[in-house]
Amino acid sequence: MSAWRHFGIQGGRLKLSLKILHQSNIHQSVLNLVQYQKTINPMKNQISSLLIALLISTLSSYAQNLPSLLTERNINSTFSILAYDENSKEWGIAVATNNIYVGNSTIYIQPELGAFSVIAETEPSYAYEGFKKLKEGKTIEQAILEVKDNDSDANYRQVSGIDANGNVFAFTGKSLKYWGGSASEILGENYVVMGNQLADDVLTEMSKTFENTKGTLAQRLLKSLVAGQDAGGQISGKQSAAVVVKGTNNDWFNQVDLRVDNSKNPIEELKSLMNYHYGRIRLNQAVYALREGNSERAKQKLSKAEAMLEGWTGMYSKLAGANVVMGNEDAAVQWIKKGLAENPKWSVNLPAFYFLREHPELKSSIQPDSFDVKDWESALGMLSNLGRELEVIDLAHKLIAQNINSSYLNFLLGRSYYYEKQKYKAIKYLEKALQMDADNIEAEKLLIRIKAK
Repeated sequence: MSAWRHFGIQGGRLKLSLKILHQSNIHQSVLNLVQYQKTINPMKNQISSLLIALLISTLSSYAQNLPSLLTERNINSTFSILAYDENSKEWGIAVATNNIYVGNSTIYIQPELGAFSVIAETEPSYAYEGFKKLKEGKTIEQAILEVKDNDSDANYRQVSGIDANGNVFAFTGKSLKYWGGSASEILGENYVVMGNQLADDVLTEMSKTFENTKGTLAQRLLKSLVAGQDAGGQISGKQSAAVVVKGTNNDWFNQVDLRVDNSKNPIEELKSLMNYHYGRIRLNQAVYALREGNSERAKQKLSKAEAMLEGWTGMYSKLAGANVVMGNEDAAVQWIKKGLAENPKWSVNLPAFYFLREHPELKSSIQPDSFDVKDWESALGMLSNLGRELEVIDLAHKLIAQNINSSYLNFLLGRSYYYEKQKYKAIKYLEKALQMDADNIEAEKLLIRIKAK
């Protein structure tokens, strides 16, 4: 209420204004407020007139936000899809809105129990209490309706839910039909699409797309969301979007939790984030396939990874390294150049590519004479990552001879001797690493492993 106090609006007047709003439609509410303004202390008429003007301008494009403006609630007018994949044992929700950080208050998932999406006038208790009721053995319909029965503002909400077996239920609050655009829900097999303030065909297109799309649950959810936006989305625009998928068998790094909290093109940015998520996986698959000796599969996976990771400069050094391993140094150089062009600070990665210093396109960029000891450690580390342990050994000894030395450098040297099955030399340099820094945990752990054999 503090923001309102600055304008001199007292609680009683605010409550009466809210009552007027609840008793009539939105445009009539503005007229009612104008009439009520005349009863306010004349000294405050000017401020009240300003507020009325602000309300009118807001209503023209964001009519449904008005109740939250007056009640200080966190409304999220939006559209969403909630679904369950019985094959992967995953539950997921995709959502988009014309407000900020929609993923913060509309997505609730507990693997093996179910999921809830709560939009329009958001209320987390539908999820918190709903999960409790599912644990008690209630159906998804019972879980939602029992919370609704105790909710005096249920007419302002949209809620969808899905249980552990894919059973679904949803409702659209009765007041939402008075907002601009359409508000409804569609229940399908193992999914629900719903939304408010929408163009006419949004939910139909979301439903059709989800049913006819192949891929992971996250990919299908996002394509459904994209279809909704392409069909017109919210009539008041877009600002944030999110996709969250959690599964019974998913490790933390395979859970999908992608959010665009504030953007003019949130769904496009969400598509990029999805590409980054799966592009990282394709890159790992490429490296794994190469280690297994399947070069053809490795090339296919790397090609997909490169297309999906475009724009994520943090992955360019890994893409470059993968290309080097696959014998394509020219492609590696192009990723290095892209990194430098797209992010000036990407130059911090250059020492790792010391071994490409003679390449015509990198001669002016990689300057070993300016390397400090950290840079040399980076150069040695990349050589080791590429399996070029003999080069690590040769370069490390040259650096030590030039009095360029460190605990970590000795660890890298000792590790390379270990990989080359030269146990006693490995022990020598690992012990030296610990003499220089007793906290060098990597040297300590490797030394313990070697001596245990």
